[in-house]
Amino acid sequence: MIKKGDTVRFLNAVGGGVVVRVDETKKMLYVEDADGFEIPVFERECVMVGVVNEKTNFPVKDFKTKPTETQITKPETQNLKPETKTPEPILETPEGETLKALLAFFPIDIKQLQTTSYECYLVNDSNYFLYYNVINGENDSWKSVANGLIEPNMQELLAEISKEQLSAWERIRVQLIPFKHAKNYTPQAVIDASLKINAVKFYKLHSFTENDYFDEPAMMIDICSEKEKEAEIQKMTEISPEEIKQAMFSKEESGRPRIIKRPQIAETIEIDLHINELLDTTAGLSNAAMLQCQLDKFHEVLNENKNRKGQKIVFIHGKGEGVLRKEIEKLLKTQYKTYYFQDASFREYGFGATMVTIR
Repeated sequence: MIKKGDTVRFLNAVGGGVVVRVDETKKMLYVEDADGFEIPVFERECVMVGVVNEKTNFPVKDFKTKPTETQITKPETQNLKPETKTPEPILETPEGETLKALLAFFPIDIKQLQTTSYECYLVNDSNYFLYYNVINGENDSWKSVANGLIEPNMQELLAEISKEQLSAWERIRVQLIPFKHAKNYTPQAVIDASLKINAVKFYKLHSFTENDYFDEPAMMIDICSEKEKEAEIQKMTEISPEEIKQAMFSKEESGRPRIIKRPQIAETIEIDLHINELLDTTAGLSNAAMLQCQLDKFHEVLNENKNRKGQKIVFIHGKGEGVLRKEIEKLLKTQYKTYYFQDASFREYGFGATMVTIR
């Protein structure tokens, strides 16, 4: 139990100080920081430590006391080995062996289609890595607007398009080179597709529809299908009028396209990462161990829901810009970079929660 005069560190925010008052009824501590300000904070959001470094939010060594002989230990350098991280394996599907890539256009403000800007994403719905190059223009004047490498089964933002730039995007050319890393595979043809997009579509609400890749309505253009249409048109120019007439009369009705039923998304999951909600006691645990416990719970919940596209999960980590919040954001930007995340509802959680959407 923390008492008056103890030095504490905040678990969910940067800083700490000396306890000057204790309200046992409300379980509230009043902590005086290095600048002399008195900060009220719940006891469960503090941990008792030595002197606190205000910048790093971690205890610093007290040079007033000398360590005893039993406290002095020599690092075992001879057994230390550098840590090597193995890349995560690419999850492949039978359907992913067929090359499929799409462009997705989103209005930034769907209620203002006459004036809003747009975002363009490249969707790689295949088991192949893709080198891509997207260019637009006309005649002999073309410009590359986006190029790079996209991983299998990923989406990537290519460009933000203003209203004034839409006319340049009526004629675009997409070049794709598919391959796989460090494994045998069946080579795929290089894609070089010229696409024509009527700019009027950007101003019509029905152009933006539900899809299997994003939670928001988007205008989707299948690059591979457009390439096939282009090849068919080229082939038609090489066919005699008699062959065209014969094909028109013998044409069979094509089968209906495959319909993918979008899974019904369950209600939002709420996970409280406060250490007292995860453990019955924190006795004997270091700050690093408690933080690792909270991050383990974060990983566990995301792994349990990784196949539930569209599932929303709220992680409650407490107010402020603390260590736990920063670690969660770092993991979402690196290990879970395909997931969308944002601050959860301020009305319900204040500034102390992050909402993650599985994608």
